[in-house]
Amino acid sequence: MNNQKTYKFHVNGMHCNACVALTESELAEVKEVLRVKASLKDLSVEVTGEFGDKTAEHVADDLSEVMKPHGYTLSLEPFDKLRVKWSDFNIAIPIAVGFIGLFILLQKLGIVNLISASHVSYGTAFVIGLIASMSTCMAVVGGLVLSMSANFAKEGDPTSPIPSRNASDGTARLRRASKSRPMLFFHVGRLVSFFVLGGVIGAIGSAFQLGIMGTFTLGIVVGLVMLILGINLLEIFPWAKRLQPSMPSFVGRRVHGLKNAGHSLTPLLIGVATFFLPCGFTQSMQIYTLTTGSFVSGALIMCAFALGTLPILGLISFSSLGIHKKAQSGIFFKTAGLVVIFFAIFNIVNSFVVIGLIPAVFSF
Repeated sequence: MNNQKTYKFHVNGMHCNACVALTESELAEVKEVLRVKASLKDLSVEVTGEFGDKTAEHVADDLSEVMKPHGYTLSLEPFDKLRVKWSDFNIAIPIAVGFIGLFILLQKLGIVNLISASHVSYGTAFVIGLIASMSTCMAVVGGLVLSMSANFAKEGDPTSPIPSRNASDGTARLRRASKSRPMLFFHVGRLVSFFVLGGVIGAIGSAFQLGIMGTFTLGIVVGLVMLILGINLLEIFPWAKRLQPSMPSFVGRRVHGLKNAGHSLTPLLIGVATFFLPCGFTQSMQIYTLTTGSFVSGALIMCAFALGTLPILGLISFSSLGIHKKAQSGIFFKTAGLVVIFFAIFNIVNSFVVIGLIPAVFSF
């Protein structure tokens, strides 16, 4: 074991505890690596392994190649975390204003509802899911999808037949279908789990019989969580990453570890497990679902949220779309951040309106 070496690398692209889980999970699978410990506090990862005669720079380059498909790169030197491309806002602000304007129009038509903090419509949950699917948190779920897809492509679907060299067109279609089967299982498992577990959370809320103050408190919590998420998406305040609440990172590591299981039902199980990934958007919706006090309402809210994430995750699953291209788009994340901050402020202000502490601020 005298050949073991430990290096500490800085990780560019790390945003939350889900990123920590993904980083540890992916690097732990590298043959040379024995132990991995990532830290959100200083955006770093400590790696112990048997790297032979490789220099630290060589190791960083090799591990970066593993992480690049997920939008991360490793370096011995700290990245310039305070460098902000302010010109991105010249495009992000008009796009965000247009999206907010569309949302207000849908609000007036009664399709979505964000005015009352005591009620989030299914349309609103769908829109929040759509935004979440374009955030760094859901990029981690997308990274999980890509990793799972790569594992099944490498090992083959254990339920599919082995085609001969002279495979007919029909057999070729069967092979393509077998490659799509794990992704279909994943999305079915995800939708079903969000429906069932969302209903369970809603039913648990009924046992607490939340009054006006209880609903107000949870509404403020949801608003603050979303506000922190939005600020982090702007990528102008690095310290805000430490404020983002999430489940313990070991939960994410366990979920990511499932992708290595070779059973044909593994994708279904992974889809179910994504309900527990440390994603701030998912957790904010779970908190709100608690206020519904109803299995049906909670189930439909979480299912609508999951359906909102489906278009982007489906595109990642069934195409060659790369997470890293999205993760490097400053305009993209700044736009999403501004919209999320709008949602957060709306919820916070109207939470105070609901309890009568302040008069109605928005009339549309």
